[in-house]
Amino acid sequence: MKEHKLQIPLQDEDIKNLNIGDAVFLSGIIFTGREGVYTMLYEKGVSLPAGPDVLSNVTFHCSPAISENEGAYTIPSVTATASFRFSKYIKQFLSDFCVKAVIGKSGMAVNVYKEAFVPNGAVYLSTIGYGAGAVYGKSILDVKDVFWKEELGLAQALWVLSVKDFGPLIVESDCEGNSLFKQENEKIDRKFIPLYEGLKLPALGRLGEETSAGEEMV
Repeated sequence: MKEHKLQIPLQDEDIKNLNIGDAVFLSGIIFTGREGVYTMLYEKGVSLPAGPDVLSNVTFHCSPAISENEGAYTIPSVTATASFRFSKYIKQFLSDFCVKAVIGKSGMAVNVYKEAFVPNGAVYLSTIGYGAGAVYGKSILDVKDVFWKEELGLAQALWVLSVKDFGPLIVESDCEGNSLFKQENEKIDRKFIPLYEGLKLPALGRLGEETSAGEEMV
């Protein structure tokens, strides 16, 4: 694992130097987005109230734990939301906003990396879990701007944040579309699948019990 401290906006050379499993710390401007933002842009066709130049080329799938007091904002903690929910929008989004890095959790499907991220020269960076929310919060210096707060509320609004050494973030997918999660899951499956061999059919199959390691339990 290599450690990279990068300044936003990210450059093409920054992206090319990242390999899956590397640790990244970011300084500069990032902007948030989740269901509300993607719905406004791609379901309702609402344009961002300001030009993309007020943002950056790094986006974060999250809803910050923001408190507001007379127009002043405090963000003590922030945790990522699952990125796969935005897969159908992501190729257009990366292109529209010239995004070079997406921060989130759980990753996205490898075909999404190949079809959306690679053509746009982008990478996926994963947070390391809910327990680090306060750590990420300490890296947020201030709120630079906010859009659609009235329409979407504090949790769903698009926040433009100034950060310093924001991390650690793990490179889940690099500029070639390789996936750390896929690589490690395959290693686990090689040991895990034999445990299912010879199991009898589940007694309560209707509730989701499964005898194949290749099928996800409900």
